[in-house]
Amino acid sequence: MDYYDLIIVGGGPAGSTLAWALQNTGKRILLIDKARFPREKSCAGWVTPAVFDALQITPGDYGRDHVLEPIRGFRIGMIGNRAVENDHGETVSYGVRRSEFDHYLLSRTRTDQALNTPIESIYQANGNWVINHRWETPLLVGAGGHFCPVAQYIGAGPGSRESVVTAKEMEFEMTPSQAADCRARGDRPELWFCRDLRGYAWIFRKANHLNVGLGREDPRRLSRHLEKFIAHMQQQGRIPADLPGRFKGHAYLLYDHAERPLVDDGLILIGDAAGLAFGQSGEGIRPAVESALIAANVIRSEPDLTARSLQPYGEAIARRFGTRSMNQDNGVLVPDWVKVPLAASLMKSHWFTRRVVAERWFLHQQVPPLDLPTPAPVGRETAYWRPA
Repeated sequence: MDYYDLIIVGGGPAGSTLAWALQNTGKRILLIDKARFPREKSCAGWVTPAVFDALQITPGDYGRDHVLEPIRGFRIGMIGNRAVENDHGETVSYGVRRSEFDHYLLSRTRTDQALNTPIESIYQANGNWVINHRWETPLLVGAGGHFCPVAQYIGAGPGSRESVVTAKEMEFEMTPSQAADCRARGDRPELWFCRDLRGYAWIFRKANHLNVGLGREDPRRLSRHLEKFIAHMQQQGRIPADLPGRFKGHAYLLYDHAERPLVDDGLILIGDAAGLAFGQSGEGIRPAVESALIAANVIRSEPDLTARSLQPYGEAIARRFGTRSMNQDNGVLVPDWVKVPLAASLMKSHWFTRRVVAERWFLHQQVPPLDLPTPAPVGRETAYWRPA
């Protein structure tokens, strides 16, 4: 049996950030993922400046070798109506390809990795967690997304009562003729809300790559809404008429609607495995990165790994993202004060679409930088988060 101080299940932004944040602590860490990186990942793929700052990544450096589309504005509307266009006058976010971004984050870690390795078994023995009858650890971290096997082990899997957002999307590299005919702009992603406010669709262009999709909390109507949206966008020339392949599905939990526990004895959930996606946008990258940094701070300071000693992680998550309301009656993407009869009118307002939808719901500009203590430097890479 091979012993590790910490085993992380999941190599996406949450898992790789935690491994990176702890790599100078002297802990022996193993990161496991069922995929071989780089791997395709269903995601619209926008990253706010706050994420780059938290990860201490300079966008210019990242963009030298990877697709990086500066975003300066948005086209926002209700499906079937005309969109409102806003220009923010500066770069407010970036479009990335998740296959590249995730691989980049993972490549920064100096930890043992077991990629292309599915989780076959999880059990406890002699006070430790045992994975695949091969690896042993006192602390197990679930970072494998909504269907993370660690989350499923503690009862937070597909069979739970949690209300899940289901999405279908595709991302592909356009041919020269498709790129010429596509009216969607890379610096101005498009956000289209369903009329019942139970979901929204998007068009994100990143250089010659195009990502198109729709997500809803009502999966029975997902395909019908997607088909109508695609037909409408093709008629307007916003996307190519000849989309390649099929749409891929994925699922995630919004923070307010999640039930799964965040900690147990010797166990922590981070990122989408913990159900931390922002309520109005469904964005999971910033909560994934910040939850990993918060977890790293607790792991550094807590030698005891009982659920009680790890509870400061749950308390810090509540301070950062708020207390879960568990109100399943609200629209999945909008607060309850935005009523359906008024939504169509609000989506025609330049002020509302810019100040509320773009800046608050999707960019989260009102959320301050993550404020965590910087550890004493050991080397250049030790200061792994930037204080506010």
